[in-house]
Formats: sequence, C-alpha cells, structure tokens
Amino acid sequence: MNKALLSSKNMCWCTPQDFFDKLNQEFQFVLDPAATDKTAKCPLYYTPETDGLSQSWDRGGAVFCNPPYGREIGKWVKKAFIEARGGFPIVLLIPARTDTNYFHDYIYGKAEIRFVRGRLHFTDDDGNAVNAAPFPSMVVIYNGGR
Repeated sequence: MNKALLSSKNMCWCTPQDFFDKLNQEFQFVLDPAATDKTAKCPLYYTPETDGLSQSWDRGGAVFCNPPYGREIGKWVKKAFIEARGGFPIVLLIPARTDTNYFHDYIYGKAEIRFVRGRLHFTDDDGNAVNAAPFPSMVVIYNGGR
C-alpha cells in the first residue's frame, strides 16, 4: 500500500466522479467550497486561495463539500453546520470518524448520515483512480432547515 495514503500529509482525497454524479442527481449542487481548479465538481467553487472557510456558501442552491481530511476537517464540518441554517442543503463527504468531537458536536443528531459501504476509491487531481481509502467514509447531509 502507498504510505502516502496513510499519512496525514495527504489531505486531499478527490471525489470519484461517478460517486459525485449520483449525489448530484439527487441534490443538483451549485457550489463546491473546498476545491482546486482541477478538482472542482461544480461551476461555482472556492480554492485554497479563495478560502471556502471564510466565504459565504449561500449561492442559491445545494453545496457539495469534500473538505481536506487533515486536522482542519472539524472547521469544515462546523462551517457546513452553520451555513446549512441558510435554508439550502449541504452535503459533506468525509471519513466516518464517529469518535471525534466534530462528529458529536455538529453531526450526530443534527444531520442525516449515510455510511458508505466498503471503501471508496478516491482519485488524484487528474481524476485517475487510486487505491481504496484506508478509512471508511460517510455522507453527511444537512437539509437546510427542511
């Protein structure tokens, strides 16, 4: 197995296009707040340079966010929780870490949780599949006050 996959240095796990497409059929996403020019899944997106954590996510529709998976992930989960109060759905693709403070503070009992069966095969920045993730994943859905 590639040791970089287990390293906290690898914080970008790009969403497989087919996985995103299924969610997009359901939610019709308009914004990807944690992207790069190469990995953006929506026409509107924020990059590390435009800093999705400091921007409003209210762009008139659903938000898809696959945030960096490093130590800052809790900030992204909290941001999604707060932004969802604006009345639009926010969908997160994150590791299934049910033992974390952010899970208990901002997800459990506050959002719909869909655990992903098996391990996702994330992609690199160019869309090429990489080995299966060494962690389980979950989709967290804030229904925007619905």
